[in-house]
Amino acid sequence: MATEREWQAARRRFVEESDGAGGPGPAGQTLVKEPGPLGDQFLDLARDLFAVPAERGVVGVLEQIVRRAHELTPEAAMVSVTLREPDGSYHTPVETDELATRADHIQYETGEGPCVEVVASSSSGSTSSRDLAHDPRYPRFGPRVAQLGMTAVIATGMFPDGEPPRLGALNHYFRSAEHLDDVDEDVLLLLAAHAAVALQAAQRVEAERLRSVQLTEALQSRDVIGQAKGILMERRGVGADEAFDILRRASQDLNVKIRDIASTIASRRAEL
Repeated sequence: MATEREWQAARRRFVEESDGAGGPGPAGQTLVKEPGPLGDQFLDLARDLFAVPAERGVVGVLEQIVRRAHELTPEAAMVSVTLREPDGSYHTPVETDELATRADHIQYETGEGPCVEVVASSSSGSTSSRDLAHDPRYPRFGPRVAQLGMTAVIATGMFPDGEPPRLGALNHYFRSAEHLDDVDEDVLLLLAAHAAVALQAAQRVEAERLRSVQLTEALQSRDVIGQAKGILMERRGVGADEAFDILRRASQDLNVKIRDIASTIASRRAEL
């Protein structure tokens, strides 16, 4: 993994050479800049996210994000992801340490902390605290997390530049405030942007898969109910509406879904 010194050197080279990036080189050739250590990290992240198996869904994507977040900020004691539900509640689906889940839940419980703040209202996309035990912004959250051994925290919203409330946040906890001095906030913002895009894509895939499953189940239910109605119409000498009414009453009396009643009738047709 690239060191902080290598990242900083790569960034300086990028700034110094940006005017010539992509320009003509010797013999009319076009110069192609190497991405550098930091660029390599994000290229690897993109490849990892693309390679997540579809069946792993949102959790698989978030596991890759958290792993890469910890590699990009080795100074952090632990990293977690906060997701905001449509009803406004929060949960931590993935973390590098169970202690991070405990710390996150204190934020959710008290309604205080950088994570809650950056998701709900922060306009900057990033919020941090260097002294959790004495931060006047978080009188209930800060001291309790400090008791867990965490001195500082920084949270970055997904999307960083989006209108709040955001999808969630990446949370980095530190045992020493001095470790924050070595953290590049621009890197965290870029990582959060990658996370948000990947998360939204995974959520859409899962939603589409769920709709497909529900449609298949609905069609199967319609078919089996149709079979049961036909059997009842034949055996009872009733019409289609009356046959369905028989199924409905049986479902209510037995507290069993109509589909299950119909499936039983269809599978035991010879016994009726």
